Amino acid sequence: MRAVFQWSLGTRTLELGKRTLIMGIVNVTPDSFSDGGLYLDFEKAIEHALHLLDEGADIIDVGGESTRPGAKMAVSAEEELRRVLPVITALKKQRPEAVISIDTYKSSVARAAVAAGAEIVNDVSALRWDPLMRKTIAELKCGVVLMHMRGRPEEWRTLPPPGDIVLLVKRELREWAEAAVLAGVRRERIALDPGFGFGKNFEQNYPLLAHFQELQSLGFPLLAGTSRKSFLGRTLAREGKDAAVADRLYGNLAAHTALLLKGAHILRTHNVKAAVEAARVADAILEAR
Repeated sequence: MRAVFQWSLGTRTLELGKRTLIMGIVNVTPDSFSDGGLYLDFEKAIEHALHLLDEGADIIDVGGESTRPGAKMAVSAEEELRRVLPVITALKKQRPEAVISIDTYKSSVARAAVAAGAEIVNDVSALRWDPLMRKTIAELKCGVVLMHMRGRPEEWRTLPPPGDIVLLVKRELREWAEAAVLAGVRRERIALDPGFGFGKNFEQNYPLLAHFQELQSLGFPLLAGTSRKSFLGRTLAREGKDAAVADRLYGNLAAHTALLLKGAHILRTHNVKAAVEAARVADAILEAR
């Protein structure tokens, strides 16, 4: 059974576990792997965010820097803020009730985004890359997602085999969560993400998905993002060619359903309407147990 949590975001709390929450993705970037450049324009980004909310998104995750495979992560904090702050500000003005997450590993971006209305910081580095990030999150008193990543995107092709990927993810997420707590981040503000595709190759993602329920033992809400990932494209390959990004939706819904039945509380996705409907059915199955 999926555990129930009250996820504290500072000024309000989200109940997790009785119903799956959907986090819609808005990449305000020129180079994200599946939608780079589509929403770099401010007006298009806002329009897309509003569309995702209308489709049923519970959270909008706004990001201004790509972490695709091979990406050289060199976007300055100033440039990242130039991309994301207008989107967050306008979205809160048009939909004051919207829950907004900022996808960043930089403390200065997190601080400015929360001041503009974001209530969650979604950090792909689990608060490890910026030495000020743990203290910043503790001071902001916002919700935070700690994601597991092996190495950095530019290193992924040369990483050594991890051994048991499930044990590695469990051990390191536990260590990083405890480090955040020791730095003053309250446990009820933390959610964990195993980071599908982030430093994990094709052979490593499926064991992580198959044993996802083991992450429940960590004692935190679980977020999962498999949307449009390359390991799905490889599985759906035809004639030796990976399925294109646009052709991975149905495979992703299969992954979503498995994750929900194994304990995921939040799904991060590009395709909100499809995820909402799949989650309703999976939630009904969980309720019937």
